[in-house]
Amino acid sequence: MNYVHGDLRDQLAYVGFDVVQAGLVAGSGGNLSARIPDEDAIWVTGSGSWLGRLSRTTFAAVRVSDGSPALVGNVPPPAIEPTSELALHLALYRARPDVNAIIHLHPQTALLLDALGEHIRIVTTDHAYYLRRVSTVPFRLPGTTELAALTAAMAADGTDCLVLSQHGCVVLGDTIELAHKRARNLEEAAELTYRALSAGRLENLRDCPDEFLDRLYGSTAVTV
Repeated sequence: MNYVHGDLRDQLAYVGFDVVQAGLVAGSGGNLSARIPDEDAIWVTGSGSWLGRLSRTTFAAVRVSDGSPALVGNVPPPAIEPTSELALHLALYRARPDVNAIIHLHPQTALLLDALGEHIRIVTTDHAYYLRRVSTVPFRLPGTTELAALTAAMAADGTDCLVLSQHGCVVLGDTIELAHKRARNLEEAAELTYRALSAGRLENLRDCPDEFLDRLYGSTAVTV
Protein backbone atom coordinates (compact mmCIF):
# COMPACT_ATOMS: atom_id res chain seq x y z
CA MET A 1 0.00 0.00 0.00
CA ASN A 2 1.33 3.41 -1.00
CA TYR A 3 0.29 5.60 1.91
CA VAL A 4 1.85 8.70 0.38
CA HIS A 5 0.28 8.84 -3.07
CA GLY A 6 -2.90 6.80 -2.75
CA ASP A 7 -6.32 8.39 -2.32
CA LEU A 8 -7.00 8.88 1.39
CA ARG A 9 -10.11 6.73 1.15
CA ASP A 10 -8.12 3.90 -0.43
CA GLN A 11 -5.57 4.14 2.37
CA LEU A 12 -8.29 4.03 5.01
CA ALA A 13 -9.95 1.09 3.26
CA TYR A 14 -6.64 -0.79 3.41
CA VAL A 15 -6.38 -0.07 7.14
CA GLY A 16 -9.95 -1.23 7.65
CA PHE A 17 -9.28 -4.55 5.92
CA ASP A 18 -6.06 -5.07 7.87
CA VAL A 19 -7.48 -4.38 11.33
CA VAL A 20 -10.41 -6.73 10.66
CA GLN A 21 -8.01 -9.46 9.59
CA ALA A 22 -5.98 -8.81 12.75
CA GLY A 23 -9.08 -9.21 14.92
CA LEU A 24 -9.01 -5.64 16.23
CA VAL A 25 -12.66 -5.05 15.31
CA ALA A 26 -15.68 -7.15 14.34
CA GLY A 27 -18.55 -6.43 11.99
CA SER A 28 -19.39 -2.77 11.66
CA GLY A 29 -17.71 -1.77 14.90
CA GLY A 30 -15.10 0.98 14.78
CA ASN A 31 -14.60 3.91 12.43
CA LEU A 32 -11.79 5.66 10.56
CA SER A 33 -11.09 9.16 9.31
CA ALA A 34 -8.45 11.31 7.67
CA ARG A 35 -8.04 15.06 7.29
CA ILE A 36 -8.25 16.22 3.67
CA PRO A 37 -5.18 18.34 2.78
CA ASP A 38 -5.84 22.06 2.33
CA GLU A 39 -9.51 21.61 3.27
CA ASP A 40 -11.56 22.24 6.40
CA ALA A 41 -12.83 18.69 6.00
CA ILE A 42 -12.27 15.00 6.70
CA TRP A 43 -13.18 11.73 5.08
CA VAL A 44 -14.91 9.55 7.67
CA THR A 45 -16.50 6.12 7.44
CA GLY A 46 -20.24 6.03 6.92
CA SER A 47 -22.68 4.84 9.55
CA GLY A 48 -22.85 1.05 9.74
CA SER A 49 -19.87 0.51 7.42
CA TRP A 50 -18.04 -2.79 7.79
CA LEU A 51 -14.35 -1.93 8.07
CA GLY A 52 -13.33 -4.96 6.06
CA ARG A 53 -15.51 -3.89 3.10
CA LEU A 54 -14.71 -0.22 2.65
CA SER A 55 -14.51 1.57 -0.70
CA ARG A 56 -14.45 5.19 -1.83
CA THR A 57 -18.24 5.27 -1.75
CA THR A 58 -18.45 4.30 1.94
CA PHE A 59 -16.93 7.55 3.22
CA ALA A 60 -18.63 10.83 4.00
CA ALA A 61 -16.93 14.22 3.66
CA VAL A 62 -17.56 16.43 6.70
CA ARG A 63 -16.40 19.92 7.66
CA VAL A 64 -14.23 19.98 10.78
CA SER A 65 -15.37 23.45 11.81
CA ASP A 66 -19.10 22.80 12.02
CA GLY A 67 -19.76 19.12 11.20
CA SER A 68 -21.74 19.89 8.06
CA PRO A 69 -21.41 17.92 4.78
CA ALA A 70 -18.40 19.07 2.78
CA LEU A 71 -17.88 19.49 -0.94
CA VAL A 72 -14.47 18.11 -1.95
CA GLY A 73 -13.29 19.46 -5.28
CA ASN A 74 -16.11 19.79 -7.77
CA VAL A 75 -17.68 16.39 -7.18
CA PRO A 76 -20.35 16.03 -4.45
CA PRO A 77 -19.48 13.32 -1.91
CA PRO A 78 -21.61 10.18 -1.59
CA ALA A 79 -24.90 10.93 0.16
CA ILE A 80 -24.32 8.74 3.22
CA GLU A 81 -24.60 9.40 6.92
CA PRO A 82 -21.26 9.63 8.77
CA THR A 83 -20.45 7.34 11.67
CA SER A 84 -22.30 7.80 14.94
CA GLU A 85 -18.91 8.65 16.47
CA LEU A 86 -18.49 11.71 14.24
CA ALA A 87 -18.40 14.02 17.28
CA LEU A 88 -15.40 12.10 18.63
CA HIS A 89 -13.44 12.53 15.40
CA LEU A 90 -14.29 16.21 15.02
CA ALA A 91 -13.43 17.05 18.64
CA LEU A 92 -10.03 15.39 18.29
CA TYR A 93 -9.20 17.16 15.03
CA ARG A 94 -10.16 20.49 16.57
CA ALA A 95 -8.05 19.86 19.68
CA ARG A 96 -5.06 18.52 17.72
CA PRO A 97 -4.20 20.44 14.52
CA ASP A 98 -1.18 18.14 14.15
CA VAL A 99 -3.39 15.07 13.72
CA ASN A 100 -4.35 13.98 10.20
CA ALA A 101 -5.73 10.49 10.84
CA ILE A 102 -7.85 8.85 13.54
CA ILE A 103 -8.55 5.15 14.03
CA HIS A 104 -11.25 4.02 16.46
CA LEU A 105 -11.39 0.25 17.10
CA HIS A 106 -12.66 -2.29 19.63
CA PRO A 107 -9.53 -4.39 20.33
CA GLN A 108 -10.40 -7.33 22.58
CA THR A 109 -7.25 -7.62 24.67
CA ALA A 110 -6.98 -3.91 25.39
CA LEU A 111 -10.63 -3.88 26.44
CA LEU A 112 -10.26 -6.99 28.57
CA LEU A 113 -7.37 -5.42 30.47
CA ASP A 114 -9.45 -2.29 31.01
CA ALA A 115 -12.33 -4.39 32.36
CA LEU A 116 -9.88 -6.10 34.72
CA GLY A 117 -8.60 -2.74 35.95
CA GLU A 118 -5.14 -3.22 34.45
CA HIS A 119 -3.26 -0.72 32.32
CA ILE A 120 -1.35 -1.57 29.17
CA ARG A 121 2.39 -1.80 29.76
CA ILE A 122 4.98 -0.23 27.44
CA VAL A 123 7.17 -3.32 27.07
CA THR A 124 9.28 -3.04 23.90
CA THR A 125 11.17 -0.29 22.14
CA ASP A 126 8.54 -0.39 19.37
CA HIS A 127 5.80 0.20 21.94
CA ALA A 128 7.76 3.13 23.36
CA TYR A 129 8.39 4.61 19.92
CA TYR A 130 4.85 4.33 18.56
CA LEU A 131 2.73 4.60 21.70
CA ARG A 132 4.84 6.63 24.15
CA ARG A 133 2.01 6.53 26.67
CA VAL A 134 -1.51 5.12 26.86
CA SER A 135 -4.25 6.98 28.71
CA THR A 136 -7.64 5.63 29.75
CA VAL A 137 -10.76 7.72 29.20
CA PRO A 138 -13.42 7.03 31.86
CA PHE A 139 -16.63 5.52 30.53
CA ARG A 140 -19.03 7.82 28.75
CA LEU A 141 -21.86 6.75 26.47
CA PRO A 142 -20.63 6.04 22.93
CA GLY A 143 -21.52 8.61 20.31
CA THR A 144 -22.07 11.43 22.79
CA THR A 145 -20.58 14.89 22.85
CA GLU A 146 -19.56 14.17 26.45
CA LEU A 147 -17.31 11.31 25.33
CA ALA A 148 -15.96 13.44 22.48
CA ALA A 149 -15.11 16.40 24.72
CA LEU A 150 -13.47 14.29 27.43
CA THR A 151 -11.36 12.31 24.95
CA ALA A 152 -10.24 15.46 23.14
CA ALA A 153 -9.28 17.08 26.45
CA MET A 154 -7.17 14.06 27.38
CA ALA A 155 -5.49 14.02 23.95
CA ALA A 156 -4.74 17.75 23.99
CA ASP A 157 -1.39 17.19 25.76
CA GLY A 158 -0.09 15.14 22.82
CA THR A 159 -1.33 11.71 23.90
CA ASP A 160 -1.92 9.66 20.74
CA CYS A 161 -3.26 6.40 22.18
CA LEU A 162 -6.33 6.30 24.40
CA VAL A 163 -8.42 3.42 25.69
CA LEU A 164 -12.10 4.32 25.93
CA SER A 165 -13.19 2.39 29.00
CA GLN A 166 -15.65 -0.47 28.29
CA HIS A 167 -15.82 0.72 24.69
CA GLY A 168 -12.72 0.69 22.51
CA CYS A 169 -9.60 2.64 21.68
CA VAL A 170 -8.73 5.68 19.63
CA VAL A 171 -5.30 6.26 18.10
CA LEU A 172 -4.08 9.40 16.36
CA GLY A 173 -1.34 10.13 13.85
CA ASP A 174 -0.05 12.78 11.51
CA THR A 175 -0.40 10.20 8.74
CA ILE A 176 -2.72 7.24 8.19
CA GLU A 177 0.28 4.93 8.19
CA LEU A 178 1.47 6.13 11.60
CA ALA A 179 -2.00 5.80 13.14
CA HIS A 180 -2.20 2.28 11.67
CA LYS A 181 1.12 1.28 13.21
CA ARG A 182 0.04 2.69 16.56
CA ALA A 183 -3.17 0.68 16.48
CA ARG A 184 -1.31 -2.56 15.83
CA ASN A 185 1.33 -1.83 18.48
CA LEU A 186 -1.32 -0.91 21.05
CA GLU A 187 -2.96 -4.31 20.83
CA GLU A 188 0.41 -6.09 20.80
CA ALA A 189 1.36 -4.28 24.02
CA ALA A 190 -2.01 -5.29 25.49
CA GLU A 191 -1.47 -8.91 24.50
CA LEU A 192 1.95 -9.04 26.15
CA THR A 193 0.54 -7.44 29.27
CA TYR A 194 -2.30 -9.96 29.40
CA ARG A 195 0.06 -12.92 28.91
CA ALA A 196 2.11 -11.76 31.87
CA LEU A 197 -1.08 -11.32 33.90
CA SER A 198 -2.31 -14.81 32.95
CA ALA A 199 1.04 -16.30 33.94
CA GLY A 200 0.87 -14.58 37.33
CA ARG A 201 4.01 -12.63 36.48
CA LEU A 202 2.64 -9.15 35.84
CA GLU A 203 4.64 -7.72 38.72
CA ASN A 204 7.78 -9.03 37.01
CA LEU A 205 6.97 -7.51 33.61
CA ARG A 206 9.61 -4.88 32.94
CA ASP A 207 8.63 -1.66 31.18
CA CYS A 208 10.83 -0.34 28.39
CA PRO A 209 13.94 1.16 30.02
CA ASP A 210 13.77 4.84 30.92
CA GLU A 211 17.10 5.31 29.14
CA PHE A 212 15.46 4.56 25.78
CA LEU A 213 12.42 6.70 26.54
CA ASP A 214 14.61 9.62 27.60
CA ARG A 215 16.50 9.38 24.33
CA LEU A 216 13.25 9.44 22.35
CA TYR A 217 11.28 12.07 24.22
CA GLY A 218 13.45 13.65 26.88
CA SER A 219 11.15 12.22 29.56
CA THR A 220 9.78 8.81 30.40
CA ALA A 221 6.54 7.42 29.04
CA VAL A 222 3.57 7.51 31.35
CA THR A 223 0.67 5.06 31.36
CA VAL A 224 -2.51 6.34 32.99
